[in-house]
Amino acid sequence: MIKKFLSLEWKQFKRSAAFQQKIAVKIVLGLFALLIIAELIGGGIATYFILEDVFPEDDPFIIVNNYLIYWFLLEMLYRYLLQQLPVVNIKPLMVLPISRKTVINFLIGKSVLSLFNFIPLFFYVPFTIVLLVKGYGYSALAWFAGMLLITCAINFINFLVNKNSTFFGFIAALLAVMITLWYTNIFDATPYIGSGLHALYTTPYLLVVPLLAVILLYVLIFQFLDKNFYLDGVVRKRVKEVEAADLSFLNKFGKLAPFLKNDLKMIWRNKRPKQVLFLSFLFLFYGIIFFSNSVYENQVWIKPFAAVFVTGGFLMTFGQNVPSWDSEYYKLMMSQNIRYKTYLESKWLLMVVFTIISAILSIPYVYFGMDILLVILAGALFNIGLNTYLNLLGGVFNKTVINLNERNKAFSNTQAFNASQFLIAIPKMGLPILFFFVPYLIMDSWMYGVAGLAVSGLLGLMLKNPILSFIEKQYQKEKYKAIAAYSDK
Repeated sequence: MIKKFLSLEWKQFKRSAAFQQKIAVKIVLGLFALLIIAELIGGGIATYFILEDVFPEDDPFIIVNNYLIYWFLLEMLYRYLLQQLPVVNIKPLMVLPISRKTVINFLIGKSVLSLFNFIPLFFYVPFTIVLLVKGYGYSALAWFAGMLLITCAINFINFLVNKNSTFFGFIAALLAVMITLWYTNIFDATPYIGSGLHALYTTPYLLVVPLLAVILLYVLIFQFLDKNFYLDGVVRKRVKEVEAADLSFLNKFGKLAPFLKNDLKMIWRNKRPKQVLFLSFLFLFYGIIFFSNSVYENQVWIKPFAAVFVTGGFLMTFGQNVPSWDSEYYKLMMSQNIRYKTYLESKWLLMVVFTIISAILSIPYVYFGMDILLVILAGALFNIGLNTYLNLLGGVFNKTVINLNERNKAFSNTQAFNASQFLIAIPKMGLPILFFFVPYLIMDSWMYGVAGLAVSGLLGLMLKNPILSFIEKQYQKEKYKAIAAYSDK
């Protein structure tokens, strides 16, 4: 039966719209994945020797164990945002004479084979090999086994708290508090946590602790899925009361008003857009990492990069998923007498408004100097004048369905990470550095670099109509492919 499930999974993948993406996209993503793998392998090999050179009086192995807690917390966060949990097409299987236990075990087993569980291996394997070469003995293999069990436990935790915003907020807050306390020298929890991880090496039989945790989490997941493995629970509709909001002030935008009202109601009433809005707010604090750290003080190129992120949170969370936010009623929308350009302009205006709000909220960065505030405001202009268009252009190839009413259950998770987001991120991150750095190098002046970044955004604003017209033509070419992809649920 497991073999049959694997066959069905392969057919579902091969026949889906995602499999029909252009070969060039797959090649670029493959190269990007190879680059990440190479960096992790290189990091696994070099970390020990770098720490040995920088901290000659300390054991590099202990240092790594001390700070692995930050990696575990970050892993929980990026799994929450990116990991697509395995979802068997459960409804047809519920009415077939197939053991419930078999289906659930396959579902859990498939989650273990997720790419997110293999990513840490590209660091742990070479690092463990270095430990063996350095004479740490075969007890290093016990530590390696412990890391695998902890990775598996994190995977199961993500399964249980599937898209639970409270859990995400708790982990994000915990990470922020730990970093703040460590950075301000108030309290450093890493040695205490690190000693527990190091104990897996010094006392290998303690492996039973993460092993029992994995078994317990497996049992909890099995019970959770078994409890919800009923057809009526899948098809039953939920009735939810919503509060009406007075958005009549948007009527002054004419033809754009219906789209703007629809987007604001969508953000207010649905869980997934709310999560994205909260995440975009966190981008405002991104600059603190670079502007307050003396390590980046002389690295001029990092300033425009950080500035674009500070005011571009909404662009990089909500904007990159246009038009997938409308995927559930895209066919209905395309059957109406609506110009694509009107639809695109409404999305553009929404991104512009939120970027302006972010720019206003970033004014406290003047604490780090007027030059920092100016580069942030120039980054806001770049986001408005160029990054908004890049998001809309990336939406031409964005054919991933987003379930706005996603519930905190594994069977309802249809959110996937889109390939075009990787590709469109390259110019979004690279162009601001280019537009800042070229005039900065030529004129040897910070203000000329800021001016170059700001002028690039202003030129984009001046060319708004021809750029939107060009993007509109691309959407028209992909219209029926998009409709077909959004129908493939």
